Formats: sequence, C-alpha cells, structure tokens
Amino acid sequence: MAEPLEQRAADLLKLLVERYIADGQPVGSRTLSRAASLNLSPATIRNVMADLDELGLVVSPHTSAGRVPTTRGYRYFVDALLAPEPLSDAERSRIAEDLLPHGRSPQDMVQAASALLSRLSKMAGVVTTPRRNLAILRRIQFMPLSDRRVLVILVVNQSEVQNRIVATERAYGADELERYANVLNEHFAGRDLVSLRTALWQDANDTQARVNQTLKDAVFMAEQAFKGDRPSGGDYVYAGSGNLLGFQELADVGRLRGLFDALDRKRDLLQLFDSCLAAEGLQIFIGEESGYRVLDEVSVVTAPYFVDGQIAGVLGVIGPTRMAYSRIIPLVAETARQLTAGLDN
Repeated sequence: MAEPLEQRAADLLKLLVERYIADGQPVGSRTLSRAASLNLSPATIRNVMADLDELGLVVSPHTSAGRVPTTRGYRYFVDALLAPEPLSDAERSRIAEDLLPHGRSPQDMVQAASALLSRLSKMAGVVTTPRRNLAILRRIQFMPLSDRRVLVILVVNQSEVQNRIVATERAYGADELERYANVLNEHFAGRDLVSLRTALWQDANDTQARVNQTLKDAVFMAEQAFKGDRPSGGDYVYAGSGNLLGFQELADVGRLRGLFDALDRKRDLLQLFDSCLAAEGLQIFIGEESGYRVLDEVSVVTAPYFVDGQIAGVLGVIGPTRMAYSRIIPLVAETARQLTAGLDN
C-alpha cells in the first residue's frame, strides 16, 4: 500500500471513490465541496485533488473536468478506507436457504453458489468445482514393470489404496525404487496430494545445490504419479456474465468479447483462481493487478471454501472496477462460509 495520506486527502479520496462507484460519472470539485462533513473550501479541494492526481490515485478523463479513481486509488481505498457493510440477517438467511444441501450433490451446490453470487451482486459469479482429490498420503511404494514403466502404489487417507502406472525415461531397478519410496515416505507422509506436488519441487530446488540426486529422482517419479491432482479440480462454473453489459465502462464490445471468451476458455481465470488457493483468506484483484490482460477492466473478489478443514476451491465475483466493494466483500465471504457448511453436511 502507498504511504498513508493526510486526513483531508484520505477523506476526499474516500468520498470521490464512493461517489464514482454510485454514479459512474467523473467527480468534480464542486460535487465534493457540497459534502457537508468536509467543511473545505473549493480552492482547498482543488489543491488536494491535484495532489491526489500527482500521486496517481485519481485521473481526469479527457472528456471531463472531474476525476475518477485509478487502480492505485481503488487499491488505497480498499486497503485503508473501506468499511465493509455487514450483511443483514435476511441476506444471510437467503444465502443459507439457497445453499442448503437437501440431498444436492457438490456440483449442484457449486452451481447454486454461482447463481446466488450473480443474483445478489448483479455481476458475474464464479465458483471453481471442488478438488477431485483431497487425499492424504500415508505411504507410497514403487514397483518396476516392463517397458520402462513403474507401478505406483499409494496408500491414502486411512487405508484407501490407489494404483497408478507411469512411464519413465529409463528402466529403474527395484533397489532404486525402494530408495526413492523411502525418501518420499520419510519427508512427505501426511501431506495432501495437491500441496505435495508443490512441496516436492520446492524440495528439489532447495537441494539442487547439494546435488541430492536421490531426492531429485524421487521427485520426478512422484511428479509423474501426481500429474492429475490439480489444485482447483480443473474447472469452474459461472453465472451472470450478461450482467456486465449493464455497466457503461464495460460497454465496449471488444472488451466484453474478450472477457466472455476468457470465461468460456477458462484458462486465465483458472490460473488466477489456482493462485488464490495458495493464499489465505479473501483476495481482491483490481484491474491489471490480476496479471491477465483480459481482466484489466474488471475487479475480481475471491474467497476459498473448505471441505473437511481443507481448501477445496475458490468462489468470487467479477465486475467493474467501480464495484461496491463494501457490499461485495461481505457477500463473497459469507457465501464461501455457507458453501463450506453445506459441503461439510
């Protein structure tokens, strides 16, 4: 976050962002001077706004003397000035009713959560499907087969056994494979298979300088076995992309076509949501902060949901950068909490 602003500058920025979120129109000094709570002269306001402009927190569109927040301005607002509005009891009850299991499958609850987020936010709601595999590794064993193949025997959770056959670049002897299995069992037993993939390669990188070839070969062998265990389950559902047509700043057909293409192709959003799985708690990406050009004109608010105490997926809202963050943030957080409760029932 940027250096803290002095109080009157912070008050003006907060008011400007709130007015722009509400109206979608550039905010002029005259509008700000009418705010009874500020008690600032128009000249003072113009000077402060010029300072905010110089700091890159606001900008003047060419067509107006008023100013609008920049991505940096929104970020300062969200991090330092935002006061989330608690959901009402009626809103919480509505979310709970929509997500109550009633014999629903996890996929049905994910669909319901996506539709609910879209309906209540009047934007696009997105929910990744639950991870296909939250298995905890208890023990791993490798057995050589013919034609440079290896049988991987995984004992997961309490006593579930999974067998996988992987192709290798060379033939491995039984003694080698036993040594690799011992290394993995010693270092990684007790980890879930999803996070284990990341941990394996991190360990390999950390030990590369020590040329621990045994661990590196073990990592390669395990990587082949765990290839299918993607963090997010590899898919998501979304609802309400048509809602975005109602926002003037997204009215450019080319931008919307690119956004809808991203929603349909799923690649960029899956990568973004996968990165959210590695972070704790609610995440907010404003404009270009997401790192994906197709999302430069929108904001994404996400939160993880859990199954059996472990992150199973991510849900969120996609909307214009001038979305009502004070309302969307509690909505996303409560939906994640309620979806967790529903999936744990």
